[in-house]
Amino acid sequence: MLAIIASATLLGVDGRQVSVEVHVCPGLPCFNIVGLPDTACREARDRVRAALSSTGIRWPQRRITVNLAPSGVRKNGAGLDLAVAIGVLVAHGDLPASAVAGTGFLGELGLDGSLRRIPGMVPLVEALVADTVVVPAGCGSEAGLVGRLQVREVRTLAELVGALRGEASWPDPPRHDQVSLPPLEPDLADVRGQPVARLALEVAAAGGHHLLLVGPPGAGKTMLARRLPGLLPDLERSEALEATRVHSAAGLPLPPGGLVYRPPLRAPHHGASAVSLIGGGTTWMRPGEISLATRGVLFMDELAEFARPVLDALRQPLEEGVVRVCRARAAVCYPAHFLLVGAMNPCPCGEGGPPGACRCSEAIRERYGRRLSGPLLDRFDLRLDVARPDAGQLLSGPPGEPTATVAARVAQARGLALARGVSCNAQLPGWSLDETAALGRDASAMLESGLRSGTLSARGLQRVRRVARTLADLGGREGPLDEGDVCLALQLRAQPERLGAVA
Repeated sequence: MLAIIASATLLGVDGRQVSVEVHVCPGLPCFNIVGLPDTACREARDRVRAALSSTGIRWPQRRITVNLAPSGVRKNGAGLDLAVAIGVLVAHGDLPASAVAGTGFLGELGLDGSLRRIPGMVPLVEALVADTVVVPAGCGSEAGLVGRLQVREVRTLAELVGALRGEASWPDPPRHDQVSLPPLEPDLADVRGQPVARLALEVAAAGGHHLLLVGPPGAGKTMLARRLPGLLPDLERSEALEATRVHSAAGLPLPPGGLVYRPPLRAPHHGASAVSLIGGGTTWMRPGEISLATRGVLFMDELAEFARPVLDALRQPLEEGVVRVCRARAAVCYPAHFLLVGAMNPCPCGEGGPPGACRCSEAIRERYGRRLSGPLLDRFDLRLDVARPDAGQLLSGPPGEPTATVAARVAQARGLALARGVSCNAQLPGWSLDETAALGRDASAMLESGLRSGTLSARGLQRVRRVARTLADLGGREGPLDEGDVCLALQLRAQPERLGAVA
């Protein structure tokens, strides 16, 4: 007898529909899985056999063949276990085929018959062509984010078989009486002094502009960067679903309610490999850190300590907002809409400029600065030297504006960008800048001087105009950009000392 059960597998951050075809016929007892399963998927035969035995169901002493269609798509992980088990029961006659019609099954089986959660529940449910989906207990809120399917949560295979046979009712979904609040984000009021750095942080949040902070240890670079996500507004539902799909595919825990509604912050270690940052792998194509930071902030502390190939791999995602990973077995496309914040010391000893404080020779400082390629530096809209704050400001200076006050201005500037058809000014297309970021006569002359001197590239010209537009939005100024907006944008983009010139 033949049974066909709906399920799905994960490829990158996308789900792929899988039809689990189970054929049971007389012959020498055996169990074969075909259809390009990986090792974890192939081992389902042992987990399914033990789970059925623990549930009290006799294993069919027949020839069992399981085909995972379409056969040309590789299947990975243990998420097909439950579908295989139900297919065996239906094909052997232990369950009526009508009981599973229009139902998809997702979940890993334990040897005791329990159901365990699997990564990528959101994209997997999205890929199903069914009316109902059965998932392990605790995955209901995550599966329910898709919205178009009825979600059934079960704890064990015995519960599921009883419900499908009509011998018991479907178990009630678990109650979530206590909803834990997300951790509080650090407040910008904790930062004393640093008025220029605070302005750069506000501009970065309002316009989605990439930010580079260069300064000695203790200047507050990390403190500033970790407060940037608090300035960003909550994600729109489409953006939140995109971020949630990536986090779900990576197997990361989701916030209460299942939806990632706050911009995420990812801060990889400077020893991270290119695969961990960009994404990929061999059997499991896992999203990397830049995809996990989608719709949020990617903070790369000690930027100059990252390997040069790792840093240069950021250049294409920063421009296109996606990262394409091609392997011999598969090619996937991950989202990469993130705000990049880099922080680094001015030299290996960290002290940089003060006479007598730096222990590095001029050659060492120049070599250290060249660890960041010119094309990568050119993609930072804001580049800032951050000095240690004055002792008086630290001890007795007034606190700065709190996050809530600055976030209100950021939200207002983002609202103006939405009226232009983009979520932030950094996404303004180049062809629209003559209309959205028109230049006054003095502002145009200033930019022309920078282009002719070679201190400003063609790409830098567009980025300066976008930053100037953000500055004007924060100041409530409409119309063409004036000389002050462009001058401040150029100052915020000024090349930090000892990092070399950018063409």
